[in-house]
Amino acid sequence: MELRQVKYFVAVAEELHFGRAAERLHIVQPTVSQQVRRLEREFGLELFDRTSRSVRLTGAGRAFLPHARAILAAERAAAEAMDGVRAEQETTLRVGTNVGLGLRLDGVLTVLSERAPQLLVELVSGPGATRLQQVRDGELDATFLRGPDADPDPAPGLELLPLWRDVLVAALPAAHPLAGRDRVDLADLAELPLRIAPRAAHPALVDAVLDACRAAGFEPVMGPAFTTDQDTLAAIAAGRPSWTVYFAAQAAVQPAHRIAFRPFADRDTAPGLRTYLAVRPGPPSRRLAALLDACHAQDGALDA
Repeated sequence: MELRQVKYFVAVAEELHFGRAAERLHIVQPTVSQQVRRLEREFGLELFDRTSRSVRLTGAGRAFLPHARAILAAERAAAEAMDGVRAEQETTLRVGTNVGLGLRLDGVLTVLSERAPQLLVELVSGPGATRLQQVRDGELDATFLRGPDADPDPAPGLELLPLWRDVLVAALPAAHPLAGRDRVDLADLAELPLRIAPRAAHPALVDAVLDACRAAGFEPVMGPAFTTDQDTLAAIAAGRPSWTVYFAAQAAVQPAHRIAFRPFADRDTAPGLRTYLAVRPGPPSRRLAALLDACHAQDGALDA
């Protein structure tokens, strides 16, 4: 039984005339007659009594009519449900987020709400590889990705759109003499242990910091690994003097008692990473275009 056969049957049942049913369906009469006959053969029952002057429902036709109408009603309900899903997808922007976006993300969302107030934004966190796969699978519209410069193909099958470059700042004990300066020279940190994540966890970040230290003329003394914001900053504040790095956009909103965040004196050589937006290849949707517009509005917005 095909859906079109059910539609044709209901039209004939309501018009009690094959010609008028065909006009209502905007098709030719022989097609209506043919499909109704096929339905009758499938059931093994006559649904209409036909004479040269009239068409009437048989007992089988009268029994089938409410079921046929229910089938068509279910089809309409399914179509309306899918229309609702499509409309929701067209107004919902699902974006993967990266640790440390801080004020950058807040700025993007603020601009987006001003320029595209109809969009609902859903933020999704998780490991970078997971977020990239979600973009490939269409589960995310895009994801932020930071610092894949050293990898020749960091996101196979996706396009990486360059956004802003975020510099890193030093996080020091507020009581340390260096914290009394507005800016610190990277070389002045050479004697202090550096608390940073294992390279396997954040290779781009670790490489950027180590390369900057070596360019400043020293190999950093490695302290305990960076674990969580709370534990690491508490250890820096209360324990043996040490330091770590934060993205400036994150440091601006990071609650930290007895910690001083200080930019590096030479901004041109300060460690930092570029943020990208990973998207599927091809022309962007309207909601993705709105996100890109908001991201570009952030370029340079946090320059110190």
